[in-house]
Amino acid sequence: MKHHTGSLEIITGSMFCGKTEELIRRLRRATIARQQVQVFKPVIDVRYARTELASHNGMTFEARPVDRAAEILEALDPETTVVGIDEAQFFDAEIVSLVQRLADRGVRVIVGGLDMDFRGEPFGFMPLLMAQAERVDKLHAICMVCGEPASRTQRLVDGRPARYDDPIVIVGADELYEARCRRHHQVPR
Repeated sequence: MKHHTGSLEIITGSMFCGKTEELIRRLRRATIARQQVQVFKPVIDVRYARTELASHNGMTFEARPVDRAAEILEALDPETTVVGIDEAQFFDAEIVSLVQRLADRGVRVIVGGLDMDFRGEPFGFMPLLMAQAERVDKLHAICMVCGEPASRTQRLVDGRPARYDDPIVIVGADELYEARCRRHHQVPR
């Protein structure tokens, strides 16, 4: 089933807010609707599975790991009508023009990714993608300190907040990160 118009949907928020779970839910619905679906993820994301999207709660969906955004276009089947991309914050600048080209060609593009890094600053090209999207859903996790809605990702090093000048990209899960609200998110300088 071909779409009449393409679109860009963004699913964003902190770690542990359910971004990948929501992406998988939308991809499964597209599959049920007999749409041709292809899914991609950055090759560096090997936390749970190399060739699957995997949510923190165990949901999975087959995905092709790619090193650069341009590889998505190279691997795309001409019959594909829905493209899923997870962890978009890890892709190079080409991701922005690539998703626009796909949407312009009538493809429904669904992108998941962190909107902010552990510092609480915009992450990668997600702000541009969000600005150009037809739909943006910002999900919230639960603050691990107070139980309020959490919009930030706290990186921990030996149980203490990571310092501002620590590397931006360190792939990990609950052994390195916690969801935090604005009040409890800490980044020492």
